[in-house]
Amino acid sequence: MRIDVNTLPVNDIIGDISKCIDAPVKNGAGELMLEIPSELGEGYIRGCSFDSGIGIITYNCKFYEDINIHFTLNSVHPLKFIFCSQGSVDHCFENSENVVTIDSFQNIIVSSSGYRGHVLSFKKNVATHVSSLEIIRSIFSHRDNYQFQDIEPELKEIFKDQVSEKEFFYQGNYSIKSADLMDEIATKEFTGFLRSIFLEGKAFEMLVVQIAQYQDDEAEDKLPQILRKSDIEKVNYVARRIEGDLASNLTVEALAKEAGTNVNKLQEGFKHVYDLTVNKYIQHRKLEAAKQMLMSTDKNISEIVVAIGLNNRSYFSKIFKEKYGVSPKYFLKSGSKQDLD
Repeated sequence: MRIDVNTLPVNDIIGDISKCIDAPVKNGAGELMLEIPSELGEGYIRGCSFDSGIGIITYNCKFYEDINIHFTLNSVHPLKFIFCSQGSVDHCFENSENVVTIDSFQNIIVSSSGYRGHVLSFKKNVATHVSSLEIIRSIFSHRDNYQFQDIEPELKEIFKDQVSEKEFFYQGNYSIKSADLMDEIATKEFTGFLRSIFLEGKAFEMLVVQIAQYQDDEAEDKLPQILRKSDIEKVNYVARRIEGDLASNLTVEALAKEAGTNVNKLQEGFKHVYDLTVNKYIQHRKLEAAKQMLMSTDKNISEIVVAIGLNNRSYFSKIFKEKYGVSPKYFLKSGSKQDLD
């Protein structure tokens, strides 16, 4: 099936897709969403445009037939930062036979030359989660971008290329930082105005992560820190395992065995992805969960200590203050249960 997109920005892109697949668009304070019709597949496409010239569109879906989305404009195409956190998606320039597959945990940065379009291809029966940052450079350039100081020269020129004189393509190494951001974006923690500014903040955070990944990949002053896709998948599995069982005190040895790797390889992966050891990552997630419970539940501190798998309240208070600079009581929800010493 072919879907044609002939407009910008992201809000209009979603409008074009909705007409092609005959799916209504829901508008939540500027965030547009359409659900994939049941005869075509499952899941949704969501997106939002911002006054800064940046937009984000997320495809979280599984189609029952091959789908090709053709982005064809009679104007300059956006600079695109495309990241896949699940499944895979193919990209090619319009009228090109050079097709590139974007695997899970991989991104591309792409700019066409002139009015040349793009094609994104989704394989049938493959659950896919893909985000695309769409930067309209003629609008984005009106921000005070400080001449794109301290970013790699070639990427700087692409940002400044408002009329798309030069074609650019980069395919990155594997990373899960952007996948974590996509999970955060997929949550519905906020609605309305707060959701809108939350999304814009996450779009810029995604941009920072992908530019940093590009610069790390291109660095000449150090050996490349390349992990295989299988290594990244194991790190991702362990991170999700930790997140889903904070009440337990999981050991690095047990986690490595469960993921099918060894301790050293797992530690290397966590250091590369999160700049933390596995145990420090566990502590980080426990404390983040504790802070969230302090602010949003009626649990007292003693109950929260148990919920995150610690048995020493004094130790919890010590490491909490080291991380956040205040005691746990600072975040305690107003009106919560009396906190007994």
